[in-house]
Amino acid sequence: MGAGRRLPIVIFGARVRPDGTPSRTLRLRVEAAASFARDCENPLLIPTGGPRDGLPSEARVMAGLLRELGVADGDIMPEETARDTLDSVLACSRLLRAIGHDGPVAVASSAYHLPRCMVLMALARWRVVRVPPPRHPAARSVSRRWFWRLREGAALPWDVLLMLVRRARATSPHD
Repeated sequence: MGAGRRLPIVIFGARVRPDGTPSRTLRLRVEAAASFARDCENPLLIPTGGPRDGLPSEARVMAGLLRELGVADGDIMPEETARDTLDSVLACSRLLRAIGHDGPVAVASSAYHLPRCMVLMALARWRVVRVPPPRHPAARSVSRRWFWRLREGAALPWDVLLMLVRRARATSPHD
């Protein structure tokens, strides 16, 4: 990246615990993104995820973790409206276009979730850079790991279909 150009690193959210603290999954995603950012010349970390059930937004909790890990406030741009993965892709795409970004976008998430995030960001017309996922699995039990893998197996084609429908509507002539 040239001087002055920033590499956005979109960090996809995960649930916040009922007491407002980060879940293990959320913490591991943020740590992986922060580690990746340390090797970047000019990173802009974009934690994404809105509030649920009266709790702080996933983005806000992640921004706090990033600060604890030594990331400067000027290198953090939370996106606090997204309700799910597809919503995060759309909201972050709007945010990036609003700031005039037209380069690559790095994508950070858990290993099981990363393929869907990368495919959706690519369908949103971004050149995607893979942030190495956390070395430790998000779920500790094998049954939970399989649950999340199977869930992603269903969610990936569904979200791809929704994204392709959105793209088709955006490019078709209006009646």
